[in-house]
Amino acid sequence: MKRTILVVIAIVALKLLSSVALYGQAAQRSPTANQERGPSAQPQRRVQGRTLISDALPPIKVRFDKAFRYVGRQSFILYNSAQVEQFFFIAATGGRIKRMFMVQFEGYLPDNTHTYNYDLSNTLELGGVEFMQDTAVANVPTFRKQYPDSDAGRAAAFLEGKGYQLESEDIVYQRFIRLVDEARRNELLIIYYENLGGTGFTAADLSEKGSKAGQREKVFQAVRKRALKSFKVL
Repeated sequence: MKRTILVVIAIVALKLLSSVALYGQAAQRSPTANQERGPSAQPQRRVQGRTLISDALPPIKVRFDKAFRYVGRQSFILYNSAQVEQFFFIAATGGRIKRMFMVQFEGYLPDNTHTYNYDLSNTLELGGVEFMQDTAVANVPTFRKQYPDSDAGRAAAFLEGKGYQLESEDIVYQRFIRLVDEARRNELLIIYYENLGGTGFTAADLSEKGSKAGQREKVFQAVRKRALKSFKVL
């Protein structure tokens, strides 16, 4: 009888240990409310001086002109669909941003099947790799009111939290876009922003149907030129 009791105790103990181990494995697999979900283990990215270094998705180094200063990074889940990591390099005076670069790494979460698709034929080569590019204008307050939870809206809120604001409500921006995997589920965006204040134009003027639409390409070409002079893909 005594031997039987000992055997029963041993079996119960083994079952308890097995349950604890299985619970621990499940806890490791299941993210808590405070953890950020992502496609996989997040790639290591860092800034050294004015150079942004990414180890994966994609592996890349981007160096910015000495006029730009690194002021921080943030990461978040965008629209419950994609993991986003943003890095900010700004040229500012007294907390007023004159020009800025935002580098954004973005990838869809594993619980969806979305892909990135751009209808852009304008391309160029940076660091031996092809990027798509486009240029546009925007009125920041109007955009933020319409899309407060967008990646751009979150970027503006982040910079305000750091004590920075755009010098003008109207901006022009140049995007350099790269899809970094064959599945088209991860992308890199290098976005250059410049204030329109002082140029004599507003975003409304330079919109496709604006009163100064005939000046768009001239303005956009100058912006692209300044953007490309201000960074280098190594």
